[in-house]
Amino acid sequence: MSFLTYLINGLSLGSIYAIIALGYTMVYGIAKMLNFAHGDFIMVGCYIIFSVSGAMSGNSAVGIIVAIILCTLLGVTTEFVAYRPLRGASSPLAVLITAIGVSYLLENIALLIYGADIKSFSSVVKWEGLSLAGGQLQIQGVTIVTIVISVVILIALQLFINRTKQGQAMLAASEDKGAAALMGINVNRTIALTFAIGSALAAIAGALLCSAYPSLSPYTGAMPGIKAFVAAVLGGIGSIPGAMIGGLVLGIVEILSKTYISSQLSDAIVFGILVVVLLVRPTGILGKKVQEKV
Repeated sequence: MSFLTYLINGLSLGSIYAIIALGYTMVYGIAKMLNFAHGDFIMVGCYIIFSVSGAMSGNSAVGIIVAIILCTLLGVTTEFVAYRPLRGASSPLAVLITAIGVSYLLENIALLIYGADIKSFSSVVKWEGLSLAGGQLQIQGVTIVTIVISVVILIALQLFINRTKQGQAMLAASEDKGAAALMGINVNRTIALTFAIGSALAAIAGALLCSAYPSLSPYTGAMPGIKAFVAAVLGGIGSIPGAMIGGLVLGIVEILSKTYISSQLSDAIVFGILVVVLLVRPTGILGKKVQEKV
């Protein structure tokens, strides 16, 4: 039963990584850029929930709604102010360096407002969970809710991309922005919508992450953001199902490594597996080879 408990915990952690990775993979798939400030959007969402819930006597639902709205606005504003002017830059490093700058900016603003002290975060999931097999298998409520929400988000995104005009516009822009613009698609609006969705997902992931691991600091989103990027690359960056698979694999490997090998080596094992996968399949698990015309 203990192995099954660890496996379920791995699926829960992997679901959080998957939700974050979906933001990475959507932005890269459509805008062809890596938003390395994405992990800090998680931290911003957590602080918003922390502040709003505290001001409203622990009303987490209102805090989550406010966090989603404000993180969505933050993502759209960041794209408009920091990334859009550099979209046609000759070197992709310009956007990458700007993203790192935005990341440090958000972290230092959080330091100025909240300080460096670690805050205790109250779980947004009040359900205690399930007790199975005569009490031998305990599954926390936040674990179940996290897995269910990640599956719902995956299905919703797949339906949105494949069944709506905005989703089809995203697919067209990801293939060829110039051709999409000639067909009447507003590329700027499409990319802004992508950032909005990704940032909203970061707020949701932050709420689930801090509920499962109830501590909050200005650097809360840094390592989960990096690991989610690893998950996106592992699954095949640009692929929505790939981000989900990569996140789940990463979460399971991390939890099992901490349990059966070493908690100090778990991160090294996670990144080592990424290296092996990319050596064998550089495009990731579900990634496709793209031939570029010269």
